[in-house]
Amino acid sequence: MIVRRGGAAALTVALLVTGCAAQQKAATQQEGAAVPGVTGTTIKVGGVLTKTSASGYSTKDAEIGAKARLERANAEGGVHGRKIEFLGAEDDGQDAAKGDAAAKKLVQKDQVFALVPVHAPNFGGAAFLEQQGVPWFGWATGPQWCGTKTGFGYNGCLAPKQGAGSQTWWGRQMADLLGGAEGKSVYVQTSDSSGSKYGGTTISQSFTAAGFKLVGVNSGLPAAAPPPDWLPYVNKIMTSNGGKAPDIVVSVIAGTKFNVGLYSALKRAGYKGVLTDATSYDAAILKDPASAQALEGVIAAPMFEPFESTAPEIAQLKQDVEKVAPGTVLTQHLAIGYWAADIFLDMLDKTGKDLTREKFLATGNGSYAYENAGFGRIQYPKDHSEPNGCGALVKLENGAFQVAKSMKCFDNVPLK
Repeated sequence: MIVRRGGAAALTVALLVTGCAAQQKAATQQEGAAVPGVTGTTIKVGGVLTKTSASGYSTKDAEIGAKARLERANAEGGVHGRKIEFLGAEDDGQDAAKGDAAAKKLVQKDQVFALVPVHAPNFGGAAFLEQQGVPWFGWATGPQWCGTKTGFGYNGCLAPKQGAGSQTWWGRQMADLLGGAEGKSVYVQTSDSSGSKYGGTTISQSFTAAGFKLVGVNSGLPAAAPPPDWLPYVNKIMTSNGGKAPDIVVSVIAGTKFNVGLYSALKRAGYKGVLTDATSYDAAILKDPASAQALEGVIAAPMFEPFESTAPEIAQLKQDVEKVAPGTVLTQHLAIGYWAADIFLDMLDKTGKDLTREKFLATGNGSYAYENAGFGRIQYPKDHSEPNGCGALVKLENGAFQVAKSMKCFDNVPLK
């Protein structure tokens, strides 16, 4: 009887152990199901870019930048023991509906944990990602990024609402470069797209906050294609400063073709002042003699430390890119993908090994701060509603880009 009782006891213990193991396995499966894209050893991510478009605009290089940064993280052992599984980026074709479909595919079919990078001017997946609580990282150029809890622009929100913080760095960097703003005038040219017009408002204020005199803002330029005749726009510019030309012309137009046309026409009209924009820091320009000539002397304003910098962070970026894509030409879009991935990795690290989307977002929206000389600084949740206030200046001189002002961050001012 003692033997039988012992056998029964052993059987009971075995059944309890088996039951606990089954419960533990079920709990693990439930936990895994609650964290899409996350296993004990991997974290799955993918992005949305504008790889192709009718206008020729493309941000495809951001995929290389993100891959380069994520691959270095993997080579270093991953984040808390998990490697990043990068699926690459979907193409939205600069179409909002396609961007929404791409976001849904990545989340619902591919089961990614987060979207890295998102770099598409007309990205249409923001509402879906916010509703689903899926984090996304990229260049926050449009209002769809702002006011969310899930969208993390590497440079904050570039479309703040009235009363929120608006950038001053571009104007203040230019004032430092030119030896002060007093007595100097600025004219801002945008296209008739909503993003360009909004950028004209914030960038105009950046210059007036630095002490420049604003003598005109023209948003009548069609966004679809460069006009056949630039003369009406040039005439307005050349007489905007009390019948004279302004000291500075700021172009808030997306696309090299637009800027080449505008700057060439201004130079033919005898303009001798400063030309500046956010997009002419583009290595492709150097391969086209006509474009390089038209943009000679232009001062571009990237929101990251230029590739020509001697900063250690830029040397690391170049090394990372060379490992994954030898011989790649470094572009602004590549840098945006790289720094978006860098912030994602830092946020992952600060969240810890016990990873869920809820905990990740709690980290990102809970007094999160990160500084890196490569892109400046970022602070969330504050920068869900305003820019990070950081940028550099690069001048195209004698057919080569030169660092005019290295990355620097400034306090924002309320948008009027």
